Amino acid sequence: MRQLAALALALTFPYAALHAASPRAPRAPLAPLAPFEHAPVAAEEIIGRWDLTVIAADKRTYPSWFEVKLSGFRTLVGSFVSGGGSARPVARVIVNGTSFRFTIPPQWEQGDGEMVIEGTVAGGKLSGTITEPNGGTATFTGVRAPTLERAAPARWGSPIAIFNGRDLSGWKPSGSNTKWQVINGILTNTGSGANLITDATFTDFKLHVEFRVPKSGNSGIYLRGRHEVQVEDSKGLEPGSTHTGGVYGFLTPNENAAGEAGTWQTYDITLVGRLITVVLNGKTVISMQNIPGITGGALDSDEGAPGPIYLQGDHTAVEYRKITLTPAK
Repeated sequence: MRQLAALALALTFPYAALHAASPRAPRAPLAPLAPFEHAPVAAEEIIGRWDLTVIAADKRTYPSWFEVKLSGFRTLVGSFVSGGGSARPVARVIVNGTSFRFTIPPQWEQGDGEMVIEGTVAGGKLSGTITEPNGGTATFTGVRAPTLERAAPARWGSPIAIFNGRDLSGWKPSGSNTKWQVINGILTNTGSGANLITDATFTDFKLHVEFRVPKSGNSGIYLRGRHEVQVEDSKGLEPGSTHTGGVYGFLTPNENAAGEAGTWQTYDITLVGRLITVVLNGKTVISMQNIPGITGGALDSDEGAPGPIYLQGDHTAVEYRKITLTPAK
């Protein structure tokens, strides 16, 4: 609320706010704000995190997400996740009454233009349009993302082996082009194809996974089907959210604890609400950090709902074994 009060003050009395912040000699006056930015009410309504549902021109539906924050007294900035890829910074969100607009450069999308997001906020909901870098358009609706705060510490149930080591019971592919099979007790994706998703859904849990990724391999483990913990051949690289140990596009591990390609590695992941702890090969690389939102490739944007575990199979070959989940009671 202090930030919002400061925003309202600055938009109403920008020079007073500037000089009140410093007892030193007056600085040169700020350039007047454009009328398009005099919108403290709209700014107050849009600041925060939003879960989006996008309807493409071909009627395909996919999830998206963005966050708006106040930078200083008068500028709104943010972060945006499209249907794929990582979270991208938004340099400026412009509001005008109940309308907002921002642009971002292309990432994995086709076309060379800017992606343009325009919409309105009213009654705690968003609606608007997305213009893709190739000129295609889509519509979206959005609701505020839940905080997912828990009133008490988790109490843990009994571990469940969600891969039985024999067959694909309890799992389903995301499409017909599946390359998943069980070979000598190992859950094996032999090449780029469908993802693999559990039939069961989960809320808060501890997850133990053993994985083996080949040279230049790439996969991922999606928690509740929405938050990807990266799996790739990344031994020796600088720590990054898009390398093994990271929550894709959001959280960077404190060190690169990845093993050599072709060797078995382990993840022990605890997810309670938005708080995640990641232990990679016995080293805690992320400790009780807040996952801001969904990552690219999420199944949906309903962050408050239980969701499945899903293994990414649309990149390269990869192997998994001994997948055990301990649910919270």
